[in-house]
Amino acid sequence: MSKFWSPAINQLTPYVPGEQPKVDNLIKLNTNENPYPPSPQVEEAIRNYPIERLRLYCDPDATALKQSLANHFQLEYNNVFVGNGSDEVLALAFMAFFRQDLPLLLPETTYSFYDVYCHLYDIDYRQIPLNDKFEIDFADYNQPNGGIIFANPNAPTGRLTTLEQIETLLQSNRDSLVIVDEAYIDFGGHSAVELTRTYDNVLVIQTFSKSRSLAGLRIGFALGHEDLIAGLERVKNSFNSYPLDSIAIIGAVAALEDNDYFEETTQKIIDCREWTTTQLEQLGFDVVPSKTNFVFTRHSSLSGAELMSYLRSNNLLVRHFGKPGIENHLRITIGTPEEMNTLIETLKLHPKI
Repeated sequence: MSKFWSPAINQLTPYVPGEQPKVDNLIKLNTNENPYPPSPQVEEAIRNYPIERLRLYCDPDATALKQSLANHFQLEYNNVFVGNGSDEVLALAFMAFFRQDLPLLLPETTYSFYDVYCHLYDIDYRQIPLNDKFEIDFADYNQPNGGIIFANPNAPTGRLTTLEQIETLLQSNRDSLVIVDEAYIDFGGHSAVELTRTYDNVLVIQTFSKSRSLAGLRIGFALGHEDLIAGLERVKNSFNSYPLDSIAIIGAVAALEDNDYFEETTQKIIDCREWTTTQLEQLGFDVVPSKTNFVFTRHSSLSGAELMSYLRSNNLLVRHFGKPGIENHLRITIGTPEEMNTLIETLKLHPKI
């Protein structure tokens, strides 16, 4: 604590990202990174970029990327917003839309950055518990609100909400904005982007970090009605007019163009996720059905903290959340088949498994 901090900063509890290890020989299954490299077209685009152009400011509108996204999703240019990772897009959206008189509604167990943003922007919010299957029950959201946000598939549970359920939610909340955070949608879900063509109260946010293997370039985007995009642009241009650098823009465009590589690598992860789920269940683990690039699991004989410590001692990093209700679960990123086989073989050696 510093005497120079603003009073509100003293009360903040920042988001804690997954560990980024500083030692070698660890299998890193704790931050949901893609185990495969970006598309070869991304490497080619970056290698061929004229280095002398880095002396110039990047395009503040990221025009090439916005147009590529509009083409990809069959939307208009003014239905697209881009930012420095989906975390920044989310932060700008909280500022633009959720500072309302009524509380923001969000799941109790979800991406923990949401309540951090609420505290940062002094947003009143209400957390809605998941049901006993770790599902979001939208019947619980039928109450006055100043907006709704949820991740689909949800994190850290991996549960998917159907498009039909989302549309029903939109219909019953015509005067509220619903944000669907689709960081993991490409691993087996059906995007709500098509609903943005019919409903003006839905904003879909996605990222290039997971399915496009570009976590290191920090590229996120939002899709929705042009009035929502205009609101995001107002906040962005009051904060940082150049959120995406020139290398990120060309890399993202190249990744988006190589759809064959995207489909190949996402399918590999999906297949490996299903194999891992089967193997864990055979070892006595309970695995929540996942449509993400991770699994959320627990074992009846071991606490989550014990399992995480055991795996760490065997050079395997996974994510453990100490929050009540999920304190015995681990979130395990899907790596390569070789990495997941090492995980399973290591678990088999535990005396209580």
